[in-house]
Amino acid sequence: MAVRIRMKQMGRKHRPYYRIVAIDARQPRDGRVIEELGSYDPMVKNTEERVKLNLERVDYWTSVGAQPSEHVAVLIKKYRKKVQKQATAAPTAPTPTA
Repeated sequence: MAVRIRMKQMGRKHRPYYRIVAIDARQPRDGRVIEELGSYDPMVKNTEERVKLNLERVDYWTSVGAQPSEHVAVLIKKYRKKVQKQATAAPTAPTPTA
């Protein structure tokens, strides 16, 4: 079974919303999914909060051969960069001394 990581369209007219899913490549765009990995809401004003992903599961699916679509690959790359930046910024907070 060829698995793809791609977007499943949700929402309504003039209000798009997408779920990022692991799905069999032969399924239609909104077909039966194997697992939901996150979401993408292009209508959110703050670009940092548009994508929500479970990176552990994304890594699992890519390790077993799932191929992300072009747009999803870009979203994963940007989300990883955001998470790494937050992880490096958090420990630099000064500790209170008594």
